[in-house]
Amino acid sequence: MRISRRSAVRSLSALLIVGSICGLQRGWAQQATSGMGGQTGNSTGEAAPVILDAQHRPITAGGFVKSGPVIFRDISKQSGLANWSHVMGNADKQLIIDADGSGVGLIDYDNDGWLDIYMVNGSTFDAMDGKMTPPHAALFHNNHDGTFTDVAAKAGVTNDRWGYGVAIGDFDNDGWPDIAVTNWSRNRLYHNNHDGTFTDVADKAGITLGNWSAGVTWGDYDGDGRLDLFISGYIHFDRNHLPYSGNAEVGYAQCLFRGEVGMCGPRGLKGESDHLFHNNGDGTFTDVSVKAGVSDPSHYYGFTSIFVDLNDDGKPDLLVANDSVPSYLYINKGNGTFEDESYSSGFAVNKDGREVASMGLAVGDYDNDGRLDILDSDFSDDYKVLYHNDGDAEFTDVSYPAGIALPTRPFLGWGDGFIDYDNDGWKDIFMVNGHVYPDAGEHGWGTSYAERPLLFRNLRNGKFALVPAVEGSGLADVIPGRGAAFGDLFNDGKIDVVINPIDGPAVLLRNVNPDHHHWVEMKLVGGLKSPRDAIGATVYLRANGMRQRQDVMSSGSYISSNDQRLHFGLGDATSAGTAEIHWPSGAKQFVLLPAVDRIYTITEGRGITGALCGGMPCVTLPAHRAQAHARVHP
Repeated sequence: MRISRRSAVRSLSALLIVGSICGLQRGWAQQATSGMGGQTGNSTGEAAPVILDAQHRPITAGGFVKSGPVIFRDISKQSGLANWSHVMGNADKQLIIDADGSGVGLIDYDNDGWLDIYMVNGSTFDAMDGKMTPPHAALFHNNHDGTFTDVAAKAGVTNDRWGYGVAIGDFDNDGWPDIAVTNWSRNRLYHNNHDGTFTDVADKAGITLGNWSAGVTWGDYDGDGRLDLFISGYIHFDRNHLPYSGNAEVGYAQCLFRGEVGMCGPRGLKGESDHLFHNNGDGTFTDVSVKAGVSDPSHYYGFTSIFVDLNDDGKPDLLVANDSVPSYLYINKGNGTFEDESYSSGFAVNKDGREVASMGLAVGDYDNDGRLDILDSDFSDDYKVLYHNDGDAEFTDVSYPAGIALPTRPFLGWGDGFIDYDNDGWKDIFMVNGHVYPDAGEHGWGTSYAERPLLFRNLRNGKFALVPAVEGSGLADVIPGRGAAFGDLFNDGKIDVVINPIDGPAVLLRNVNPDHHHWVEMKLVGGLKSPRDAIGATVYLRANGMRQRQDVMSSGSYISSNDQRLHFGLGDATSAGTAEIHWPSGAKQFVLLPAVDRIYTITEGRGITGALCGGMPCVTLPAHRAQAHARVHP
């Protein structure tokens, strides 16, 4: 059935493209008019119904409840993160470069077992011209006591450029995580010096490029044991030809959203191509984009990109979220090339045949069927798309039956994640939101510039329920959200959220959900034939009567990088179960986990080589210490 479906989709690709164009025209009709034939804007549906709360606030900035379980607490000020602020462009956001925001990277840069935080910053034209001190990125060192200290200047990672995306990966397999940062201008590759400092080696590596890079992801696409680098291009932005509404650069188009003048783009502007860089193993990379079939000759507007195995053949495939044009899904053919399966997979457009204004991507197995599903964030006036993996990397848009479509329409989504916030063994959904038009709340659209995040609880039957936002809690934070990263910042088995708003202080939402469920986490260390940080590994955990899946990925959410330790909620189970690990090398290993509520380090071919208990090294492991068994796939 799956083969016939894919064949049918391929044979009807021309019709899909026609339908896509119709969807594109619907979006343009709402978003732009032109005096000279030019068109610009985002792809969206029809205007979302206006929903106001009891205080007549748009639902995007209201709808709170007085009491109930507090899931997240905003500890930005106490933690020290609020001492740093993001800056990007002019406050009026009349140019698209001013509006998109930056990502977050979670990284244990000093290998002390505690996650640190890298916050990408933007810039301004004045800073780029040397008229003011450039805004700096932050590297927040985790002090193990709930506070963080910005050590970016000392570490040499301030990135005095106009920053966007970040991906964490150990590209030279020395056991220390490195940082790739994409910019408008030249990209950075910060090599970890093992002493708390980094050196930018992007020039030597050959990955600087030079215009607007956005998404970035690490993955060993050719199976040689070294991480390769993919960078998505967004817009070719020319400082000397700025695309303001009504000027020649946009064909004299009036760039409108719901009849109001705003920024132009992305559609109607020139895009940037994508780049795949092969790791040569000597600190340099070779651009193999065209040969590999992932160069994006259409110059689509690429945001978040992720290397991950979607069809379970042991080879990392490639996702690229494109803004307001079809998104890409490339299947790894195992010979150094990829097959473009964007349309035939069902991922290129939503169920209506309309492009998604894709910003963020979350990848995870939300229904515990062993296959990876995809959540795609989207513009306001359109629903956020949940793609169910039906097998063999064929996807169905299940947003409406899953219950996430209607509640998300008024919101403009960015960062997103599948997180098991209550450790019941089922992945929930977290979305970070914020509009791009500063006057969004002044026109009766039922939306706002600053917006609250959304949390959906997994009902374990393919459906989700929106979790009420309690006044004063983290879910009631009304901020212009952009990048977000998810991870266990306090080594307590609960997944926290770091948000990088646009033009504002960093936000840290600590998970304080009152459940007492058990959990287990795993930090994987690859062997000689796998990347050292095991990016690309898949783990199936059998515990609590269920089988869960987690994958090691270097990127996700909105151009961000999450905790690479794999997290499994166990509910009330007191047995941690058995992990079935599929290493990037092709080896398969089974590890019996001796106890719950631990963070295990598992090394390929050796088994458990370390464990944290309450954030500290465990004094002893139980006598029935896990036994490791490895075999190579036939």
